[in-house]
Amino acid sequence: MKATGPVLAGSVVSGVLASACCLGPLVFTLLGVSGGALSHRFEPLRPYFLTSTYGLLASAFYLTYRPREVECLPGEVCAMPRANRLAKVLLLIGTALVLLTTAFPWYSQYLF
Repeated sequence: MKATGPVLAGSVVSGVLASACCLGPLVFTLLGVSGGALSHRFEPLRPYFLTSTYGLLASAFYLTYRPREVECLPGEVCAMPRANRLAKVLLLIGTALVLLTTAFPWYSQYLF
């Protein structure tokens, strides 16, 4: 299949957009803008972010630990205990990280 103009342009644009996560911090660093100074602007929105974060965590705990309606027999396709165990471990690790970052303003005075 021969690449036409719109397909080629789309691939270049998508490549640039895919690398935006890496180029953005580099551009800000070269301009002298640090992440701490930039994140200070979001301080008034912190209660809203925390509320949405804890709401999403609560729904993740509910979806992970809810009772299953359909029990699968061993060896069937829907029986995936390893994936369920991995999801629980990752959810607990994510919750610990959220709690550590939420409490950062209280324990940061002892770090610096």
